[in-house]
Amino acid sequence: MRIGVLTAGGDCPGLNAVIRSVVHRAVAHYSDEVIGFEDGYAGLLEGRYRALDLNAVSGILARGGTILGSSRLERDRLREACENASDMVREFGIDALVPIGGEGTLTAARMLSDAGLPVVGVPKTIDNDISSTDRTFGFDTAVTVATEAMDRLKTTAESHQRVMVVEVMGRHAGWIALESGMAAGAHAICLPERPFDPADLVKMVEERFARGKKFAVICVAEGAHPAPGTMDYGHGEIDKYGHERFQGIGTALAHELERRLGKEARPVILGHVQRGGTPTAYDRVLATRFGWHAVEAAHRGEFGMMTALRGTDIVMVPLAEAVTELKMVPKDRMDEAESVF
Repeated sequence: MRIGVLTAGGDCPGLNAVIRSVVHRAVAHYSDEVIGFEDGYAGLLEGRYRALDLNAVSGILARGGTILGSSRLERDRLREACENASDMVREFGIDALVPIGGEGTLTAARMLSDAGLPVVGVPKTIDNDISSTDRTFGFDTAVTVATEAMDRLKTTAESHQRVMVVEVMGRHAGWIALESGMAAGAHAICLPERPFDPADLVKMVEERFARGKKFAVICVAEGAHPAPGTMDYGHGEIDKYGHERFQGIGTALAHELERRLGKEARPVILGHVQRGGTPTAYDRVLATRFGWHAVEAAHRGEFGMMTALRGTDIVMVPLAEAVTELKMVPKDRMDEAESVF
């Protein structure tokens, strides 16, 4: 069997672990040939790929990013890929394609599968917002990075009697903010799923200062937004990939709190540091398991499917099921977090 693998969308810790696992299982166990398309679907369209053998993936388990490179694909080019799916199968001689990516990548994978490409998807997103899987690799690393950052920021916030507004990733789902905020003992968490009122945050800070706790750390997801009429904050434009460009809620909220409180409030935007660098042990193991099961599914002919974690088991689920809707933070998880503020 000849297996093609690619990584698309935003990078995240654990991608290299999947690539390594696919190669090890395919080459060492089945004597397959594996090729890696460079820069995601762009490499697939442009015929840019290289052979991946055991030497090519040696030493990459703990490396962040992706050795194959990644990119996003405009919708017009994706339609072009679907129209030429059967030609690509013949041109590259692939018996299976393993695309590794998030909601956008898996939506494209489903379209390619419907067009005739033999596809087995692997879910990837630090936002942990892909339905049908309990966890995605990269999420644990992002939560760990954000938690450590807030642990460190607490000491400087207390020393200078400041409010620190820490913006973490999470465009539409607030899983990183929820879990890192809980783990770090943040004094408030703002999620995309529940609009916030700045007045509630002002009250919380004032009550803390009145008790002698003259600092506060607020964790806010990048996609969080104020309730209508509570604060000036606009929506960004939609880019060519269909993603909203956010206006910087961390900075806007810090300025609003400083204005209302008359106290120093500083924004800290963690940004891409959350998805760079070495993956945690948990993410390395999950990514490795996903790669292993993707190869097994390909050899069983289970195409149009995606690997997923259910409890402690890896199962295969239809791509159509995985991209129907995003996995949002449910109310009961928000209530749990609020109980310890």
